[in-house]
Amino acid sequence: MSWAHILFWSALVVLVYTYAGYPLWLALRARLAPRPPQRREGYRPRVAILVVVHNEAARIAAKIDSCLAQDYPADRLRVLVVSDGSTDRTADVVAGYADRRVSWLPCAQRRGKAACLNDGVAACDDEVIVFTDARQRLSADAVSRLVAVLSDPAYGAVSGELVFVKDEASAFGEGVDAYWRYEKFIRRHEALVGSVVGVTGALYALRRECFRPIPSHTILDDVAIPMQVVMQGRRVGFEPGAIAFDRPAQDVSQERSRKVRTLAGNFQLLQLFPALMLPWRNPLFGALMSHKLLRLAAPWAMLACLLANAALVASGSLFFQGIWVLHFGLYVLGLLGAVPGLADRVKLVRIAHAFLVLNWFAVLALREFLVNRQAHLWKVNTISAGPGSTS
Repeated sequence: MSWAHILFWSALVVLVYTYAGYPLWLALRARLAPRPPQRREGYRPRVAILVVVHNEAARIAAKIDSCLAQDYPADRLRVLVVSDGSTDRTADVVAGYADRRVSWLPCAQRRGKAACLNDGVAACDDEVIVFTDARQRLSADAVSRLVAVLSDPAYGAVSGELVFVKDEASAFGEGVDAYWRYEKFIRRHEALVGSVVGVTGALYALRRECFRPIPSHTILDDVAIPMQVVMQGRRVGFEPGAIAFDRPAQDVSQERSRKVRTLAGNFQLLQLFPALMLPWRNPLFGALMSHKLLRLAAPWAMLACLLANAALVASGSLFFQGIWVLHFGLYVLGLLGAVPGLADRVKLVRIAHAFLVLNWFAVLALREFLVNRQAHLWKVNTISAGPGSTS
């Protein structure tokens, strides 16, 4: 067997396992031996909803209203808005609330979300902290559903679900939504067999006692915080009934800024928390590799597979010539998504285009990690940049 054969089949195995094998293995385990949370009735801890903001004067009132409208005992719920160096009228809007359950924690200097989360949690003595972003509207029962999972003492954190409102979604937005539905399938089954690797940054809950401060320049707080919960021996659940409503990215540029930042955060995660790579320390080592890290390797596996296939075609193999036609055709299909209007009409083109673009972002993420030391400072977007976004 030549080097081209070894490279082709090795790369193909990595890709098939990453995008199909791991999800199917999770689904099988979840069917054969599910471990759902054991909910207890009457569990009503004190809850603080923590919202970190930077210049959110236009949206913070709607967010606070959504939080105060929760179907949860009013005397056991409060909202803490933490400012990350806001320079607009956000403070005035928050101060305008007569409800004593709404409070404001200012910080004149912009430091990033992670630093503000550390300060915000330190200012809370509530039993449960619910983290959410300023942009998304919450379902009325979101807090109640998250708390219900935490009524099982085995759980230290639980993720809500991000649901995209798809009115007038672009073709690329539809492709991103398809990817996010696939991602939620994985998270749902991870939760049934053990714990999810990362939570939805738009909405998740944590036992206050399980919080450990994270480095102030952390990009992925929604992975770093739950992974520390897992390393304490607690589970991290997923509650699809606790919903944060958002809009998908409508074009490549919006998704690019979100996805590149997120994937760069995965590289950074290994730098900040090297113990995650030790199987005897990290109970989710296999899931972390399968769900997060192999996706960083996927674009390089795609390149290796393509080059090896080209070499095997040159050797005269009829089998690999047929594989090349299929292989090259899939790339052409994805590239056709850049043709105006075509992706709107052909679903397969739409999905293939989104797949290629999202893998290209993984390549850009490596450069982002290496050169951008300010990636933890997010930008305010009027429309969502995608799932799990922290701004």
